[in-house]
Amino acid sequence: MTTTTSGTPADTGTGALGTELLIGGMTCASCAARIEKKLNRMAGVSATVNYATEKAQVTHSADVTVADLVATVEATGYTAAPPAPKTAGPGGPAGEGEGEGDDESAGLRRRLIVSAVLALPVVVLAMVPAWQFTYWQWLSLTLAAPVVVYGAWPFHRAAFTNARHGAATMDTLVSVGTSAAFLWSVWALFLGDAGMPGMRHAFSFTVERGHGAENIYLEAAAGVTAFILAGRYFEARAKRRAGAALRALLELGAKEVTVLRGGREQRIPAADLAVGDRFVVRPGEKIATDGTVVEGGSAVDASLLTGESVPVEVGVGDTVTGATINAGGRLVVRATRVGADTQLARMARLVEDAQNGKAAAQRLADRISAVFVPAVIALALATLAYWLLTGAGATTAFTAAVAVLIIACPCALGLATPTALMVGTGRGAQLGILIKGPEVLESTRAVDTVVLDKTGTVTTGRMTLLGTRTAEDTDESEALRLAGALEHASEHPIARAVAAGAAERTGTLPRAEGFANVPGLGVRGEVEGRTVLVGRTKLLADAGIALPADLARAVASAEAAGRTAVAVAYDGRARAVLEVADAVKDTSAEAVRRLRALGLAPVLLTGDNRAVAEAVAAEVGIDEVIAEVLPEEKVDVVRRLQEQGRTVAMVGDGVNDAAALARADLGLAMGTGTDAAIEAGDLTLVRGDLRVAADAIRLARRTLATIKSNLFWAFAYNVAALPLAASGLLNPMIAGAAMAFSSVFVVGNSLRLRRFRAAQA
Repeated sequence: MTTTTSGTPADTGTGALGTELLIGGMTCASCAARIEKKLNRMAGVSATVNYATEKAQVTHSADVTVADLVATVEATGYTAAPPAPKTAGPGGPAGEGEGEGDDESAGLRRRLIVSAVLALPVVVLAMVPAWQFTYWQWLSLTLAAPVVVYGAWPFHRAAFTNARHGAATMDTLVSVGTSAAFLWSVWALFLGDAGMPGMRHAFSFTVERGHGAENIYLEAAAGVTAFILAGRYFEARAKRRAGAALRALLELGAKEVTVLRGGREQRIPAADLAVGDRFVVRPGEKIATDGTVVEGGSAVDASLLTGESVPVEVGVGDTVTGATINAGGRLVVRATRVGADTQLARMARLVEDAQNGKAAAQRLADRISAVFVPAVIALALATLAYWLLTGAGATTAFTAAVAVLIIACPCALGLATPTALMVGTGRGAQLGILIKGPEVLESTRAVDTVVLDKTGTVTTGRMTLLGTRTAEDTDESEALRLAGALEHASEHPIARAVAAGAAERTGTLPRAEGFANVPGLGVRGEVEGRTVLVGRTKLLADAGIALPADLARAVASAEAAGRTAVAVAYDGRARAVLEVADAVKDTSAEAVRRLRALGLAPVLLTGDNRAVAEAVAAEVGIDEVIAEVLPEEKVDVVRRLQEQGRTVAMVGDGVNDAAALARADLGLAMGTGTDAAIEAGDLTLVRGDLRVAADAIRLARRTLATIKSNLFWAFAYNVAALPLAASGLLNPMIAGAAMAFSSVFVVGNSLRLRRFRAAQA
């Protein structure tokens, strides 16, 4: 779907319009579901609301305006607005929404710190009778009041908004439970017996009916608030990074460019380039925007965008892409596309579309709360009504009803996800695995296919001298030394690979004289008084030097294996053929075996040519190869695999992988790659070792299992005690002990993740 980046709807090409809205006020995944349901009820509207990115992608008919969409969202109790217009250069999407995310996290952090500091002594005093000094209950009230009012304000506000629209979420239960516990405590302190000097909360594990006037529940109100705030804070931090992939993509572009105007060179910001401008690109510089070469020739390293490991030779009339790197000579380029029309900007839109197309991660707790919250509130009201109607008295009735709310209040539930996530992510960081958030974990168990990018993931991502074949009467060391000396004077990536390999094998290289670059063919010069030629076989043929049969076979063999053959000639004869290629990492074959052991089918995906791809696949043990694909086609490949019923994990490191990483059910980015890929991925592998991908999936699955078991037990304690609470037989100290034990259990269960070990090599 094509969407607008401002308030004006864009034509999707099907007669419908596409609009993107920024949604504010969502506190859980069920909020996104409610907004989506309301929008989809409008005639001619189809909407998807993403809680993680806080955006709505809406397709609507022409008679539905953006104002109508905004009004519907606002009527649901949330805010909506079109995003600010994006610019193509620095300062555009890079800053979008970042300040708002910082404000949200900072506000939650302040509430969390205040609540934790004040709640700790309240909980300790309530649970340790020996420390309950005279009037301790009044100190607890003084400390708990700011926590329940200030700390829990986001929950109260959300509960009020939900109530206005006839809805209930976990915020409702937190707000009602903490408010009930606090207000009952205030009543017991001022109008009951709890405010009497010397009052104690002694541990008693008997099951008996009490009147409740001497009981206070301040530790429940303050402790629950602090625990739930902690979970919300860590969630907000993860959400704040939602737009980082787009910022990383656009940071790849050149910031400044040398433009030719009036015959003179002038340095201007890249964002000021216009179509038709001619600009200069020197060796090592980034090409500022998409264009056509009008002067010069060079090798362009496009591996970040295309995945092609071998630099592409370009000359007059050839097209070049913005953000690629000029690896050779001076170029003059005429700009043909600028701003939002460039390939880089289109890739940014691909990443955004893929992220927004993901189903919003439905928190398991929110899904359960859809039934659990209304049921608890209904049970509390039914309990109150029952005891009033049976003549037990208002005190007994309210005690039982409040007990239902308190025992159901999700203290351990607030710890279930964040503690497992903190321990799991902390252990992952020690092992070089970064997990972005709980939504990442949900698809790991179902993943059955892993798509591996070739360049930089399975291979090193840089050209390497892999082999040397010499003529019968030629010394290999001498051929390498002379070729390396000449190539050392060149900036071409293949030349650098030859020079580095020669220096490593023969030592210090001599100095080359009379160096000359022959565009598209190779180099020539003098080394130790001998004329040396290094490059394609055509370079030698043009000089009247023929390859002997054994070297010709070496060239054919290298090319069949997907390697680049570099011919070397000196003293008027062809002396050697050097094989250069993007070398496979030593650990890749073992990594593929480990991924297979996890039940995953590996697929090699690359923009490189098929011969290279199949040679690499054979070396590491991959049967399925998809080669010669463009960045846009990588996304299509992932989508096609998903349409076949597969659950797809994608491992990549380049800009060309970013959109596919975002589209995949699980994206694993190599930390040695680009920021765009890292930010688009769900898991980041800090080291460039593919074996860590298998460990990452194992750790993610283990963390998810821990979260699920935590959630189960957090609810199990509550549900088991609800009948006792409703019957009026729940001693408040048993309720407090049950909640404390459930929290301890959840924390202890999460800490087991610290024992996770990486597979041995």
